[in-house]
Amino acid sequence: MSKFYKKITSKLQKFIEAQKIFFVATAPNSGRINLSPKGMDSFRVLDENRVLWLSVTGSGNETAAHLLENERITIMFCSFEKVPNILRLYGKGKEIKPTSSSWNELISLFPITPGTRQIFEITIQTAQTSCGMSIPFFEFKGERNDLNDWAAEQGTENIEHYWKDKNQSSIDGLPTNILK
Repeated sequence: MSKFYKKITSKLQKFIEAQKIFFVATAPNSGRINLSPKGMDSFRVLDENRVLWLSVTGSGNETAAHLLENERITIMFCSFEKVPNILRLYGKGKEIKPTSSSWNELISLFPITPGTRQIFEITIQTAQTSCGMSIPFFEFKGERNDLNDWAAEQGTENIEHYWKDKNQSSIDGLPTNILK
């Protein structure tokens, strides 16, 4: 049975902090829905209605393009261990870039991560839990370092070239404004 919340309770926050993977979903007004798995130490609960997600360089930048258009975002966590549970956070998101006045304060909440691209700040409108009883058990074996190793090898200048070549528009042609 699902249950809705108007805020992230302390119990929900503990659940979030225990998860090793989460999923980010956004969609443009017209075009493809983007749903991506995320990992690393890249998610923070700031308060009962505000969270941060540290975004690193990847093959696309769909979230930035979609949030520029309509701000809608859903984050989903699900338990693969012990008690079954699924948590969805529905909200409005905005991109925070290294040039933003709040960047230094917010980036200090995360470990130094090669290829860091932006932070997404999400205002939570509702949270929803559901049973998750059909979700299989999986055992966490460790983090992958492939993306961090690749980004460290590239260096800042080559990462910015990558953004210019690969991250300036969504797969549907919407601008991401990554370089603005």
